[in-house]
Amino acid sequence: MAKIEIYTKAFCPYCTRAKALLDSKQVEYEEIDITMGGPRRQEMIQRANGRTTVPQIFIDDKHIGGSDDLAALDHQGGLDPLLTA
Repeated sequence: MAKIEIYTKAFCPYCTRAKALLDSKQVEYEEIDITMGGPRRQEMIQRANGRTTVPQIFIDDKHIGGSDDLAALDHQGGLDPLLTA
């Protein structure tokens, strides 16, 4: 099973959408709440090559991007192979 990490903020509709897609795939993921900022937010920015928006999604330490990126990857058929790797 792939290691999935998703950086989120409270009340973020894009975060909700990305988590719903992952939930539909019945995979477990680690949600990292950066609503209050702090060192985890800085960690996300560094890992995401400067991107500051949420969500930022990583599968096995590979940066996938945000909610739209995750949905596009799924639409192209590339998400399932990453999740089962």
